[in-house]
Amino acid sequence: MDLTGKVAVVTGSGRGLGRAYAEALARSGAAVVVNDLDAEAAAEAAEAITAAGGAAVAEVCAVGTTEAADALVERAVKEFGRLDVMCTNAGALRDRTLLKLSDEELDLVLDSHLRGTITCGRAAARRFREQGDGGRLILIGSPAGQAGGFGQTAYAASKAAIIALVRVWSVELARIEVTVNAVVPKALTRMAATIPALADIVSRVEAGEPVPPELRRQGTGTIEDVAPIVVYLGSAESANITGQYFSFGGDRFAIWSHPTESFVTHREGGWTAEQLAADFAEYAQHLRHHTKAG
Repeated sequence: MDLTGKVAVVTGSGRGLGRAYAEALARSGAAVVVNDLDAEAAAEAAEAITAAGGAAVAEVCAVGTTEAADALVERAVKEFGRLDVMCTNAGALRDRTLLKLSDEELDLVLDSHLRGTITCGRAAARRFREQGDGGRLILIGSPAGQAGGFGQTAYAASKAAIIALVRVWSVELARIEVTVNAVVPKALTRMAATIPALADIVSRVEAGEPVPPELRRQGTGTIEDVAPIVVYLGSAESANITGQYFSFGGDRFAIWSHPTESFVTHREGGWTAEQLAADFAEYAQHLRHHTKAG
C-alpha cells in the first residue's frame, strides 16, 4: 500500500492507537502531522517516525476549537504542501454515570471527541475542496458508541454522534470526491486498562506477553492490529468506499449495518394511548408465544 506523496493529520497521535495510526501511515509513505496535547509525547512520536525514515512534524494543541483545527491543516500545508487524510482520533475519557457526571467532565469529553471531530473534519474538507482532487476523512468511533457502556454517558454520546457524522458527511462531501468512514477499534490500550476485566491482561501484554488467542478472536488485540484499516481507508484503493463504519481489532473484522426499522405497522386514523397499550400487550404476548415455541 503506497501512500507516497500523501499527507495526513492524525489527532491525538502522541501515544496509543493514534500513534499506531501515524506510524503505519508513515511506513506506507505518507508525511504525517502528529498532534497531541502532550508536547513531549507528540515530539517523541514525530521523532520516532523520522528516525525510521519517514516524514513527520509535531503540532501541539487540544482539538475542539476552530483555531486548533485550522492550525493542524495549515501546518500540513506549510510543511508538506497539501493535505490528503484527516484522521480524528483525539479525545478525553471521563467515565461517570449520569448521576455523577459534572458539567466540566461533560464539556471536556464532548469538546474533544465530538467538537474536535467536527472542527477538524470541516477544516480538512475545506482544504480538500480548495485542492480539488478529493480527500479522506477517517473518523474514530468506539464500541461504546455502538452498544453503550455503563458509566460512559458522555463518551458513548460522543462516539454515537461521530457515527452519525459519517452518514451525513459521506453524502454532503461526495460531490467533491471526499470519502468519509469510521473505524470502531478494539485494542488493549491505556483506556482498556481502566476496565477491571482487562487491566491484568493489558499489563501482561505491555510486559511482552502475546494477546490470548480467545481475546484476539473476539476482536481485541494490540494497537498495531488496528492500524492497517486506517492505511487502507487513506489510500486510493478505498476511493469507492464511503459512509461505512468498520469494527477492527485482533483477528476480527466487521462491517456495521446502517440503522433500519425493525417493525412497521399501520392503523387507519392513528392511535390513542389506550390503543397503543392494547397493541403493546398483544405484541408482548406474541413474542412470549414464539419464544416458547422456539
